[in-house]
Amino acid sequence: MTLHANISPRRRGACPGLSAPMPTGDGLLVRLQPIGTVSLRAFVGLCAAARECGNGIIEITARGSIQVRGLSGASARHFAKAVGALNIAAADGVPVHTNALTGLDAEETLDAGEIAADLRRALAATSLAVRLAPKVSVAIDGGGALGLDALSADLRLRAEMNRGPRMVRISAGGDATNACDLGVVAPAQAVEAAVRLLGVLAQRGYDARARDILADDSGPFRVALADLVHNASAPKFSTPHEPIGAFRLRDGSLAGGIGLAFGHADESTLRQLIEAATAAGAAGVRTAHGRALMVVGLGEKKYSSFLAAAERLGFVVRADDPRRRVVACAGAPICASAYIAARAVAPLIAKSAAPFLDRSRTIHISGCAKGCAHPGPAALTAVGTPDGCAVVANGSPRDAPFATVAAHELPTVLAGYAEQMRGGGNA
Repeated sequence: MTLHANISPRRRGACPGLSAPMPTGDGLLVRLQPIGTVSLRAFVGLCAAARECGNGIIEITARGSIQVRGLSGASARHFAKAVGALNIAAADGVPVHTNALTGLDAEETLDAGEIAADLRRALAATSLAVRLAPKVSVAIDGGGALGLDALSADLRLRAEMNRGPRMVRISAGGDATNACDLGVVAPAQAVEAAVRLLGVLAQRGYDARARDILADDSGPFRVALADLVHNASAPKFSTPHEPIGAFRLRDGSLAGGIGLAFGHADESTLRQLIEAATAAGAAGVRTAHGRALMVVGLGEKKYSSFLAAAERLGFVVRADDPRRRVVACAGAPICASAYIAARAVAPLIAKSAAPFLDRSRTIHISGCAKGCAHPGPAALTAVGTPDGCAVVANGSPRDAPFATVAAHELPTVLAGYAEQMRGGGNA
């Protein structure tokens, strides 16, 4: 398939796929959602294409997509062609997210990858993809070590954890804790249930999201599933696992979860990571939610040497690394909408402020009020504005700030507020 770059300005909320790059401050941005394992050779080829066609910056998003920056109209077409030649399996249409280790995870109770593939095929046979809002997404959680409880989605399909026949719990409009529970269906009916619910969304109009329907009434969703849903006890939730560290796979090998500090790295550093993975005998790499990579097929004897190499290269190799508690967008001048250099100041904030917060709390540095990197609430949020940095406590970039400070003061100021929070006080 030939991909042609469309470089016209796109509205907020659109998704910059390979065939539709998005203009931003450092050129065009494209996004790729890999399916399954990417070979080490193909990943090196992706890095080379990012260097040759863009500025060499590669990002892993909160939802596990790959973003490549700094493309031009001409180079975006070359990049799409280069990636096509690498034979990287990638999703198109409605985003369908699965556990990063689906099909490999020793703890997975349901093959989320198989259900996702069936759902993508079913959607490809309909017109739903072009009738839904660009940000509409589906999360399919097979119940493995890397669950998707923290991932927000319009529709959620999750392996039921109760005893008895395997079932799939269906919910809508949020993450595992706040989505509306719609009951359980048999695994064989999971795809049909998802297509029906997406159909309800499409009927509401191009901009409709699940939360919009739920704000009025969950009735349309429940009616759509009336003949599929079985009675079930209340859902049970698992303890979220950071995608950082060692995970046992079904074949006895290990997957090594490596975080990209603040979600980005340059292609040279990533190529060196893949060289270390190759030396350790790895089989390939997968992207993971939470801005991480999973290097799969590592042997126990070489895992430690790979981990040490990744740490030397600046990757996050421990779940308690303070950089995991700071979320930052690209910021100025990379993003044309940003008022502050969010990504540049993030390391200073991780060093000064993040250690005061426990692992359940996050600091969000947003270049502008859109809050692209973390639209939800955070313990502390700093938002770039024309007048300085607005600081919000326990809220999102759209909430009212309690203070406004200069950008260069953020590391010191946020450290003070974080220390107050640790002591039980209010910021």
